[in-house]
Amino acid sequence: MSEVVPKNKSQKNIDLIRGDPKVAIRKLSVPTMMSMILIMLYNLADSLWVAGLGADSLAALGFITPLFMILIGVGNGIGAGATSLIARAIGAKNKKLADNAAAHSVVFAVIISLIIPIILIPFLKDILLTMGAGNTYQYGLAYGNIVFLAMIVFILSGVLSALLRAEGDVNRSMYAIAITAILNIVIDPLFIYTLGWGIAGAALATVLSSLISVIVMAYWIWGKNDTYLKITKSNFEYKNSILKDISLVAIPNMTETVVFSIMIMCINAMLTMVGGTTEVAAFSAASRINQFAMIPLIGIGTAMLTVAGAAFGSKDYDKLSEAHSYSIVFSYIISIILCIIMFFGSDYISMIFTYTDQSAALSPLISNILRILCFFLLAIPAGMMSAMTFQGVGKGMTSLAITIFRALLIEIALAYILGIVLGLGVNGIYSGMVLAAVVGTIVSYGWCKLYLNRLKRNYYS
Repeated sequence: MSEVVPKNKSQKNIDLIRGDPKVAIRKLSVPTMMSMILIMLYNLADSLWVAGLGADSLAALGFITPLFMILIGVGNGIGAGATSLIARAIGAKNKKLADNAAAHSVVFAVIISLIIPIILIPFLKDILLTMGAGNTYQYGLAYGNIVFLAMIVFILSGVLSALLRAEGDVNRSMYAIAITAILNIVIDPLFIYTLGWGIAGAALATVLSSLISVIVMAYWIWGKNDTYLKITKSNFEYKNSILKDISLVAIPNMTETVVFSIMIMCINAMLTMVGGTTEVAAFSAASRINQFAMIPLIGIGTAMLTVAGAAFGSKDYDKLSEAHSYSIVFSYIISIILCIIMFFGSDYISMIFTYTDQSAALSPLISNILRILCFFLLAIPAGMMSAMTFQGVGKGMTSLAITIFRALLIEIALAYILGIVLGLGVNGIYSGMVLAAVVGTIVSYGWCKLYLNRLKRNYYS
């Protein structure tokens, strides 16, 4: 079906997605990077303020984080699935499909977010104890019960942000997240210390600030009604094919988050064996910094997903291949700079988590972790861009297979062998994570190049 564009809607964002892939990746990735930096600042605020409560509270946050990221991954997964299908529909100039896909993603998100708390919360204590939380589990429950009960806020925030990015409207997505981040940073100390609510206050601040983000984006989509995508009851026509198409990217994307979270749980368990909960607290803080450093790469990858989807939808496989190559070069330039900053600035960076007497002992531990994990940034660009390319063309299962191979098979195995079997301790565990990233990148990049070459060969033959 041909595209019918609303007369009051500028075609600038849509033309960008369909145009030069290098320009599109640059213009889409920068606001996306800024959005993700704001998200990380929003998440870092909890760690920074909670760190002042002591190592036990910070360690509890470290045990909750993998579970929380799994559930955040649900929203991101649905958003990625919708983005992939919407981008392909935009490339094929099928607006009706794009609108219907957006509506399906919102309905899907609401249903999932209502089911999750019912399943998770009754078993949260047992899960934390199984993960090795020990005496810190009570802090984990105080934080986890609040954020998991309010999962609809976090999942909808991820989906609505993805829908704005899918149509190229990355700036407004960034503005909503900016409001959220600033609010969380300001409210956190008020709730934690001024009101004396401790780690529960951090959870309440996180929920409240995310709720504001949802309200702002909902206003743009349904109140102001000036987005390219029209998510209305009249545009929603349930189709198994649409739900299946979204799920083919969404479920693997969600599962990837689960895989990464399981991997972190296993790493935490190994660290507890060789370094105790103090090392887990240090790893929790260092992981936040490492995730922060990865944001530019994720931003490029997110832009790549949209551009790849549009190129694939229009059957322009040369453009698809060009986008893949350019995103890799772009991300390597950034990752080299970030690696240098993390390696030589690790002592200074670690200080942001060790501003109280209770947390001062963590500083050298965090610094040591950063000097090892900075090389992770050099290992992943080609692999990450290849995985995002697969998601963009609707092959989420391929991306998932690569992730499982790297994170569950190689990363856990190498961390265990180097850290536990060979007795290299915590440094062996972190080095195993870096080596696994190298192996995963080689497999992902090689697989993607073979796929792209086959696409072009079959189309032009």
